[in-house]
Amino acid sequence: MISIVDDDESVREATKCLVRSLGYEAATFCSAEEFLGSGHVKLTACLITDVQMPGLSGVELQDRLITDGHRVPVIFITAFPDERIWRRVIQASAIGFLDKPFSEDHLIEHLNAALKHDGASEALGNRISLGIL
Repeated sequence: MISIVDDDESVREATKCLVRSLGYEAATFCSAEEFLGSGHVKLTACLITDVQMPGLSGVELQDRLITDGHRVPVIFITAFPDERIWRRVIQASAIGFLDKPFSEDHLIEHLNAALKHDGASEALGNRISLGIL
């Protein structure tokens, strides 16, 4: 199950369509709070979330999941890239940090890395920091 959390319905639906076209199940949520209360947290193999949302931000959602013992791989998407936030989420083991609009190919690459073993996140994080992606 790939969970998608974004307050922008068009982004949620487009991302869900892409994820489903890859053969994965996808569930969408309009807020971090909706996701946390949904019962999908334990079913989620990868989380794709917006950084800035009303209520809990994507960064706060990642912090909450870690605090609660859920080590789900996270891919962040944002219309407002910020290096400080990028560093913070990558240090907390995020798989990626994509600027909106993002390339489908980049999301697919990050998703593939997220669904592989834990070493993939470090390797992909290094590629991102080197500007390869």
